[in-house]
Amino acid sequence: MRKLTCGYFSSSSCVSYLVVAGVWSLDSALLPVPHPEMWPEKLGQQLGRPTRSVAGWLVSKFLTARNQVLEDAAVELCGIHPGDTVLELGHGPGLGLQSAAKLLTGPSGHLIGVDYSEFMHQMASERMRELLASGKVSLHHCDVAAMPLADSTVDRVFHSNCYYFWPDLRKGVAEVHRVMKPGGLMVTTLRLSHVATLAAKRVMPGENWRPENYMAALRDSGFTEVTMEDKQHKHITFQAIYATAFKSQ
Repeated sequence: MRKLTCGYFSSSSCVSYLVVAGVWSLDSALLPVPHPEMWPEKLGQQLGRPTRSVAGWLVSKFLTARNQVLEDAAVELCGIHPGDTVLELGHGPGLGLQSAAKLLTGPSGHLIGVDYSEFMHQMASERMRELLASGKVSLHHCDVAAMPLADSTVDRVFHSNCYYFWPDLRKGVAEVHRVMKPGGLMVTTLRLSHVATLAAKRVMPGENWRPENYMAALRDSGFTEVTMEDKQHKHITFQAIYATAFKSQ
């Protein structure tokens, strides 16, 4: 087997990186290895839209292991009430959905999730199957910029490690604003230091990962009280971005 090296990682790390990126596997070790410049793009594609593949499965395990704190924090910071209609954007394997569902104990409480990865949609559907059957939860396989939801129907929105993968940031933000009730709160959580590191390695597409670009899009789409705060959970530092949906009466 050839020894793999690249500018960012040791040979063993390169193997892990290539497998997660979906461009190399142990079963295809004798196939030509793609040019190293392809690796960040492939990894970014899998992080943003995991596919039903070895790479997608590994990404789902990574998300499950690394996103729990961010998901739980986003749910907590949203201030969900028992009868709210709550929306998670880019729900992934369904960790945040599970946390939010526990708070929606009122008869009118309803949870909605959207994800444009078919693999993540299927994984979350399995995780939430009982609540889906009861009607308490609805999941949609769709782009955040084209959600099958009525205007002004959502009280709370949350998402974690998500907005930088939206194909069109401003269209996505405008669509979220459309479905939110006046005064509704949206909370975004991320670990900015980790995101910046991935961006430096060209894993993140474009410049939309920068919080200032996301926050500018929020304000331009009609959100107010757009702020970012540093938060701490045990030894983990992360950021929370808040935005309130303003709509003229």
